Amino acid sequence: MALKGIKVLELAGLAPGPYCGMILADFGASVIRVDKIGGQASLDCLGHGKRSIALNLKSEKGINIFKKLSDQSDVIIDTYRRGVMEKLKIGPKELMATNEKLIYARLTGYGQDGSYADMAGHDINYLGLSGLLSLFGRYGEKPTPPINLAADFGGGGLMCAFGIMLALYERTKSNVGQVIDASMVEGSAYLGSWLFRSQKMGIWGNPRGRNILDTGSHFYDTYETKDKLYMCVGALEPQFYDIFLEKLGLSSDEIPQYDNFEENRCRIAEIFKTKTQAEWCAIFDGTDACVTPMLSLKDASSHIHNKQRQTFTTVGDDVIPNPSPCLSRTPGISLGSQKNPQIGEHTIEILTEFKFQSNEIEDLLSNEIVHQAQPYHTSKI
Repeated sequence: MALKGIKVLELAGLAPGPYCGMILADFGASVIRVDKIGGQASLDCLGHGKRSIALNLKSEKGINIFKKLSDQSDVIIDTYRRGVMEKLKIGPKELMATNEKLIYARLTGYGQDGSYADMAGHDINYLGLSGLLSLFGRYGEKPTPPINLAADFGGGGLMCAFGIMLALYERTKSNVGQVIDASMVEGSAYLGSWLFRSQKMGIWGNPRGRNILDTGSHFYDTYETKDKLYMCVGALEPQFYDIFLEKLGLSSDEIPQYDNFEENRCRIAEIFKTKTQAEWCAIFDGTDACVTPMLSLKDASSHIHNKQRQTFTTVGDDVIPNPSPCLSRTPGISLGSQKNPQIGEHTIEILTEFKFQSNEIEDLLSNEIVHQAQPYHTSKI
């Protein structure tokens, strides 16, 4: 696997940090989640394939354990607010002094400086500050955030993983690590580069929800079917639009592409309600009309194209996307079939790997410097 041999310490957090660590783990990195003693592992649903050590980072011995782990690691994923790790004396300055090859990734909402750096926030706040949220929503309605996808995972976890890849590659030449300042505001804005740079192309300029790509047009929208499901229409180019109309039993003379958007939408909506989603798929599949079904998370895994591409893995009732993109020699492997680790489930195992002696481990456990989730026996240490 592409990242085999890379050792990662992921400070336990929510959503963006675990997603970043998940990407690295899926492509072969060994990821240790550093949990707080008494934390809630159930809040992290992206821990599969990772191991957990539970540390008391408010104690000197706990700090020393973390430093020892850091000295033998390649990457740290830190999702704490600015200054938290510095107060504990395990910020990038301290850790990179003893491990100059360390890549220290800081993933926060607003970045490490600026007026908002110390403020709490969530995806909706970061997306709003990036400018992108102003584009999302129907005409005449307030902006609608696309759940917490864009900032948390696109501009946050994914962009941070990209930064780590860049730093790992650069390290092959310099043999030196570096600090990554991954801001979800900036990551979201960068993710939306095309939206910023396309504003003068003529496809924008109208109020939100009245442009071609934001549901303002009848040929880029979703339509309800007879069985209360939906079809997705993206017939942008004239040649594709003609095929789209042909499959509906219409012509461009009847429904011109760039006139009467609302009137055309209403007429097309009525036509889509005359057939089920399956019937429309039979009509549009294999054509260039740019029409596909809108699938639920569950149904996506059973769609023929996704099955052929092995896009998903199903474990019990859970549908899990497989790693993407596909590499021809060193593909990622979904670890979603493995169980999410309990907090401290691998504490003894990890300490033993890092050359802690059995009497040291016993002392750390008894003094609540570390925590082991499973019952253990002295003979096994």
